[in-house]
Amino acid sequence: MHKAGKEIKQTLPQIDLIIEVLDARIPFSSQNPMLATLRGDKPCIRVLNKSDLADPEKTQQWQHYLEQEQGVKTLAATTENPEKVKQIIQLCSKMMVDKIAANRVVKAMIMGIPNVGKSTIINILADRIIAKTGNEPAVTKRQQRINLSNNIVLSDTPGVLWPNVENKNSGYRLATTGAIKDTAIQHDDVAFFAAEYLLQHYPERLKNRFQIAQLPDTEAELMELIGIRRGCLRAGKQVDYDKTAKILLTEIRSGGLGEITMETPEMVEKELQELEIIRAEKAAKKSARKQKWKQSR
Repeated sequence: MHKAGKEIKQTLPQIDLIIEVLDARIPFSSQNPMLATLRGDKPCIRVLNKSDLADPEKTQQWQHYLEQEQGVKTLAATTENPEKVKQIIQLCSKMMVDKIAANRVVKAMIMGIPNVGKSTIINILADRIIAKTGNEPAVTKRQQRINLSNNIVLSDTPGVLWPNVENKNSGYRLATTGAIKDTAIQHDDVAFFAAEYLLQHYPERLKNRFQIAQLPDTEAELMELIGIRRGCLRAGKQVDYDKTAKILLTEIRSGGLGEITMETPEMVEKELQELEIIRAEKAAKKSARKQKWKQSR
């Protein structure tokens, strides 16, 4: 990941246009914070991929927010609809109309977190198998360049997941949607986070999918009910929470629970405000320790 990030930094100055592929279910949490500092005023397209798994109403809210607040162009897409994905090329041409008119090559860079569907998008845009695809994160290993139509050359990059996710809720959302390898997470911890969110925002989906007439008040009780409904029982009829967690996460990732979005612009704004307070508190403590050290010298 560190090597990939370094390569992106080195390549960006030669790039005309950035295409960042986001997960439509977590449009904020799947943004690379490094890009915000490196992009400058370069034109940017944010592709909200997997929109077929996301809440359509919330996807529209996110598109409006990203375009108004961050000054980028957006496109909601799914690799299940190749024609929609190919609109990326049309959008690139419109944003780089002067270069296209002058018959100059447009250098675009595509990036995205692991398991967001970037490689499949590249194959659709190129009309051939260029990038290796897979359901596991971190399939693309190195940068490669692909010639597309309309004089556009696309630089691919490995899926980069930044080493320090400051917002813990973003970390949970990344794990819930599968951006973090399952071998690196505790399934029950992540599933409890998801269960709490679903109880609050998508109760009817839970009722319908797991055949629960009356939902409980807490995520722990919900997990127990799901475990019983799906037969995740150990000796003594004790619920196997790890197995239950894997079932819930699979339902979310596959779309079994329906179209679900795990965050909203309003929610993220509130979390960012809370994060600023935490940062300020940490900075104050660090400054106090430094001052105390100086006085002791």
